[in-house]
Amino acid sequence: MNLSDIPAGTLIGRILRQPLKLIPGNTAMPILQGRLRGKRWIAGAHTHGCWLGSYESEKQKLFESVVQPGSVVLDIGANAGFYTLLASSLVCPEGRVYAFEPLPRNVRFLKEHLRLNKVTNVEVIEVAVSDQSGEVFFDDTAGSAMGQVATTGRLKVRTVRIDEFTDRNECQKPHCLKIDVEGHELAVLQGAASTLATCRPSIFLSTHSKSLHRDCCQLLRSHGYSLRPVLGTNVDETDEILAI
Repeated sequence: MNLSDIPAGTLIGRILRQPLKLIPGNTAMPILQGRLRGKRWIAGAHTHGCWLGSYESEKQKLFESVVQPGSVVLDIGANAGFYTLLASSLVCPEGRVYAFEPLPRNVRFLKEHLRLNKVTNVEVIEVAVSDQSGEVFFDDTAGSAMGQVATTGRLKVRTVRIDEFTDRNECQKPHCLKIDVEGHELAVLQGAASTLATCRPSIFLSTHSKSLHRDCCQLLRSHGYSLRPVLGTNVDETDEILAI
C-alpha cells in the first residue's frame, strides 16, 4: 500500500496515519522500500512517506530512469534531502550532487541524513537559488517544507544564480536539475539561462501557481525543451513536469 497516495484528510487516511504519531521525531528510521531501501531517515525531518519509501513514488521512478551513474545533479530546494539521497545513490561514487537549501532547520536534517548514510558524493550549498546573487528575505512561517523567498520575513538568506555557480566553481556541467522552490521557480530558471542553453540538463520542475506554470513552460520551450507531466497526460493541468 502506498500510504502517501491516501489523502490525510480522509477517514482511512487519518486511521492509517494514527500510529505514525507515536514515533519520536528524532528517531532514525530505516527506509522501507524503493531505491533507498535500508538507508536511514529521521522521522520528523519531513513527511513519514520518506522513510516509508512511498513519498512521490511515481516521481521517484521517473527520476530513477533519468539520472544515470556519473551524472551531476543539482537539487535546488533540497529540503531535508530525500531527492539528494536518491540522486546520490543513482549517480554512484563517480557522480556528484549539489544540494541547495537555505533554511537552517532543513540544512541540519540534510547534513544529518548524509552523515547517517555515509554519503560522500554530495556538497551542501546553504543558499537560495534565484535570478541574481545577493541576499533576500525568506519566509518559513508556513512550515519548513513550504519556506519561500519573500519581500519580508524573519530570515535573510544568501542567493546565487545557477549560471554564476557553475562558472565560479568550475564544477562539471549538470546533467539534471530538480527544482522545488515554492513559487520562485521562474527566477531559478531565468538565473540558469546559460546553463540551459549550453548544458541541456533534464529538469524536474514543481510549479506553484497557474501563472508560474505557464511562464515556466514558455521559458523552457523557448530553450527548445519538450515537456511531459510527471503524472497524468496533460502538461498544462499538472504542477510537476519533466523537461528534456
